[in-house]
Amino acid sequence: MSTTPPELAILTTLSRARMATYEIATTRIPQQSNPADALALYGWNAQVSSALLLPLHMCEVAIRNAVSDALELVYGANWPWSTGLLRSLPMPQTGYRARSDLQATGARFNTTGKVIPELKFIFWQTMFTQRFDKRLWTPHLTAVLPHHGQSKSIADVRDEVYKDLEVVRQLRNRIAHHEPIFKRNLLDDLSKVEQLIGLRCPATAAWMRAQEDASRIIALKPWTTP
Repeated sequence: MSTTPPELAILTTLSRARMATYEIATTRIPQQSNPADALALYGWNAQVSSALLLPLHMCEVAIRNAVSDALELVYGANWPWSTGLLRSLPMPQTGYRARSDLQATGARFNTTGKVIPELKFIFWQTMFTQRFDKRLWTPHLTAVLPHHGQSKSIADVRDEVYKDLEVVRQLRNRIAHHEPIFKRNLLDDLSKVEQLIGLRCPATAAWMRAQEDASRIIALKPWTTP
């Protein structure tokens, strides 16, 4: 029968390389880490990551539907197959290629409703770049995100949406890859998610707040980290 303490067995199962980040964060005295503290932080990180999926889900759906509505106003209901739209999409030598993503997805599915959920999150973020201001956002941002207020220009609102979506995308990617998020200001992340949803529909943002459990779990963080 194994005499290995359960905490050390769990650390080994999860891998010491993965757990090193949590051991360092919870070590009071150099070279004297407490496995129980590291596991408590790891467990909380996993719980809050799971809880954040609901707000992130609602944010992604709200934003991609807003972009789809704007694209439909310009290119029609079958916008995924519009040659005009495809030509306007970026095709850089390296990095994400929005045109290729839309072409490949449009070749696999035959309705707009099926294309929308299959496009990468970054596709929707890419649509909030300056290159689309003249055709898409200057005439139609208020129609699809009507609650942005009147104190800022359309270009400024569009730019803020892009930057907030970058924060959300980075958080989403870390959660998807089971990476640490405990050093992030998660309440600020959650606030950005709520604001993005609220640009589309304040009632939906309020409903999300009533549904989510992330804010409660954030308050239960077992360790104050630098």
